[in-house]
Amino acid sequence: MTLEQADLQRTEIFKVLSDISRLSIIRTLNQSRREMTCGEIGQQLNISKSTVSYHFKMLRAVGLTITRKEAQSKFLSLNYPTFDKFLPGFLDSL
Repeated sequence: MTLEQADLQRTEIFKVLSDISRLSIIRTLNQSRREMTCGEIGQQLNISKSTVSYHFKMLRAVGLTITRKEAQSKFLSLNYPTFDKFLPGFLDSL
């Protein structure tokens, strides 16, 4: 990846992180240290399952999260290598 490509990726990541709900989702996942479903995160943050699902999509699009589907459930977890590469130390600041 060239420096320009890395800068473009960082720009997209910062755009996604500029939303308070997405930051809250990242914080919740980081504190739990496990996969969580839309419903679990929605309950903890008091937001609807569909809203959480929308934010999951945005986070996944920039590589901050990994989604695993099992039957009807989607499980989200943090993509730690992306944080280490583009935002070192960020998760510790939450």
